[in-house]
Amino acid sequence: MATANALGPAATARAAVLTVVEAGVATSVQDLGRPGLAHLGVPASGPADRRSFRLANRLAGNPENTPAFEVTLGGLAVTLSESRYVAITGAPVPVTVDGVPVHDAPLVRLPAGAVLAIGRPWAGCRTYLTVSGGMEPVRVLGSASRDSLTGLGPDPVGAGSRYGLGPARPVPGVPLELAFSVVPCGGPVPVRFRWGPRHELFGAADRHRLTSEPWRVSAQCDRVGARLTGAALSIGSVDLASEGTMRGAIQVPPSGEPIVFLADHPVTGGYPVIGVVTDADIDLVGQAVPGDELRLTPMY
Repeated sequence: MATANALGPAATARAAVLTVVEAGVATSVQDLGRPGLAHLGVPASGPADRRSFRLANRLAGNPENTPAFEVTLGGLAVTLSESRYVAITGAPVPVTVDGVPVHDAPLVRLPAGAVLAIGRPWAGCRTYLTVSGGMEPVRVLGSASRDSLTGLGPDPVGAGSRYGLGPARPVPGVPLELAFSVVPCGGPVPVRFRWGPRHELFGAADRHRLTSEPWRVSAQCDRVGARLTGAALSIGSVDLASEGTMRGAIQVPPSGEPIVFLADHPVTGGYPVIGVVTDADIDLVGQAVPGDELRLTPMY
């Protein structure tokens, strides 16, 4: 249901409003997060696929940190109180406006009162939707990101939720054929990483297994992390004090099945981190769905 504060503090003086008709399976509001607060126990959060998130805002003429919807596995439907451009990036999805399919359109002019609906992706899992002028939800610790681990940020998106919109912005004349998102789309996904800080706790055979064997994303994946299944590593009994972690950390619990931390990862952990996925490739992991095959490639 809609919440009392969904419109933000200045909504009463603003005519333009976005209303959620259907929320989908797991839709959240995100901006680029709240970095720099890990020492206070606060995760950074933000979009799981930052590249696609930034692209959506650029297409809509917004600053890159403008709040937008992260739509997991589709199902979101929205309507606007005034006509605006809407940008859709990330996992490719079927899009309709009042039931009429919109083909190959990362940028859509949505008339006032019309309903734009996002279907299930045919590759990847997370789609981003932003509106020219941007939504203005309530911010917590300076950010509009919803953190699934701590519950910080705006209330969960639900049918009937309403968000005030900022003034519409000029939409840049970007050739739309150049506006594409990179998502896993069949075949093994190459994921580069750097060793450390605790790779020395693993034997040569385990380090070789990590990089030579295929790993599949298990059903245990969400915005916190993705557990991988494959030939388990032999970590044995390790007694480590809790250490700071980061997005992209490849943590190995006692099961020997690595977990790749994503946007809502905890700020500390007590299991060894064998490596860290590169900043350029972690967005690919954020788009992976259960069953996708990853190939972990070290950068020496």
